[in-house]
Amino acid sequence: FNAVNSQATYHSLVTSLEAATGHPIDFRISETPVFLPAELWHSLVESAVAINSQLLNKNYLSQSDRAVPANYFAPNETPHPTFIQTDFAVTRDENGKLTPKLIELQGCASMHLFQMKLSQAYQQYFGLKQKYLLNDLDEQSYLELLRRAICGQHSPDEVILMEIEPERQKTRPDFTLTEQEFGVKAVDISRITKRGKQLFYSENGKETWIRRIYNRVIVDELIQKNVQFNFDYRDELEVEWAGHPNWFFRLSKFSLPFLEHPSVPRSWFLNQLEIYPKDLENFVLKPLFSFAGSGVKINVTAADLDAITEIERCNYLLQEKISYDPVIQTPDDPAKVEIRVMFVWPDEDAVPMPTMLLVRMSKGTMMGVDFNKNKMWVGASAGFLAE
Repeated sequence: FNAVNSQATYHSLVTSLEAATGHPIDFRISETPVFLPAELWHSLVESAVAINSQLLNKNYLSQSDRAVPANYFAPNETPHPTFIQTDFAVTRDENGKLTPKLIELQGCASMHLFQMKLSQAYQQYFGLKQKYLLNDLDEQSYLELLRRAICGQHSPDEVILMEIEPERQKTRPDFTLTEQEFGVKAVDISRITKRGKQLFYSENGKETWIRRIYNRVIVDELIQKNVQFNFDYRDELEVEWAGHPNWFFRLSKFSLPFLEHPSVPRSWFLNQLEIYPKDLENFVLKPLFSFAGSGVKINVTAADLDAITEIERCNYLLQEKISYDPVIQTPDDPAKVEIRVMFVWPDEDAVPMPTMLLVRMSKGTMMGVDFNKNKMWVGASAGFLAE
């Protein structure tokens, strides 16, 4: 497949995405989608469902209170997360079988509309008919599910997509598609004002009461950038959350030591370890609270672990390294794949719905942009069922 599709077709695909969103795409789009064998496709979804079910119980949730920073512990938490992202590396087991291994959990929204548009673009420009939606969803039922999750029972003009400087975010194309599809505007958190228990935003001289927030703000980024805004997360507010901020912390790196599943790597809070693993070279050290992967230490030594103070050790995770397998053949070097199972959970629904796969490809030592500079056949991609 990758040997016969032209660069001209690829560039047409990217141009179509930029035309659809009205913006340059500030992250790289891969030249190829990813075709998943049925066994791997189902294993990803089944693993994600099983892992999430272990965390949505009173025992775990009471312990996860400490994962939420005190200054950002918001009241009126929703009974369940509105969105769940479950990220897996594609690896091979000792028998050479393709196997998902958990990288991270996130209790927050993702690129729900852009990923649909990207999948559709691959279908259109590469003549694909394979499916990309899960659970027998079609595009209409997927959009209705997403609309219910984002808007709830409210008119779109009473709902905002809240972000930090949305016009500067790389995820801006998704914001534009959200407004196009649902009429929900992206609003900078610093533009929101508070009167009593109510929040408002103004546009073109008109003030609008915010009844529901589609939350795209990452608190780590708020802290890192020292963003000033006009309300406090701890305030009692007359507002609904589509993506309550507490869930970002409850379902996170913090969750890994509580999980038992074949796809989950060995993980401990650093303060739990009386004796370090003998094979420290097979582990990474991660701070629980960091933005965009900052502070992760790949080559860990006992001295690194000893240097962390006693009071801070509960805020670090020692996690078994995951060995991505270079499974995607490209015209030059093979590429590694990370796959996110994206869940949507409207307020009134009993269980979360796995909806589609978000895919990233890499040829570097890590998935990030900095490790894939000047490389081709890497970046954002879509997952299709190979059949």
